[in-house]
Amino acid sequence: MQNQGAQPRFVHRYLASVLALASHRISEEFHKEVRKAGLTVTEWRVLGSLIEGEGETVGELAELAVTKQPTLSKVLPRLESEGLVTLKTSRVDRRQTLVKITPKGTRLISGLCDLAMQHQHRLLEKLDPDHADRLVDMLRDIIKR
Repeated sequence: MQNQGAQPRFVHRYLASVLALASHRISEEFHKEVRKAGLTVTEWRVLGSLIEGEGETVGELAELAVTKQPTLSKVLPRLESEGLVTLKTSRVDRRQTLVKITPKGTRLISGLCDLAMQHQHRLLEKLDPDHADRLVDMLRDIIKR
């Protein structure tokens, strides 16, 4: 606890720490839904990163899914064997693998994406609508840089 009027502790002022804490709290509740759907958090991140896209290289996917490439190398064959993604060698660069979500993967993940957006809405509705939109926009700007 801190005294009223005292400056917040470092951990509460440092953006990376505040973002990590917020992400953990937001994600922790929703990840229960992910596990109920029979997916790991990594599988959810991978499929969620692929939906509504044209496919990603493994490197791009690792960045979008906030997952290390060696972890993806273990997860992707499993998702492919379940018919949730396809893996194809890139025509442009044969060293790269292009990962695409399948219709089966899209059906599985669409409901979770809807639940995720409902979860987000419940969290952000506590904020002024303008603040909620600005928060998401500012975070996107930080990511772009």
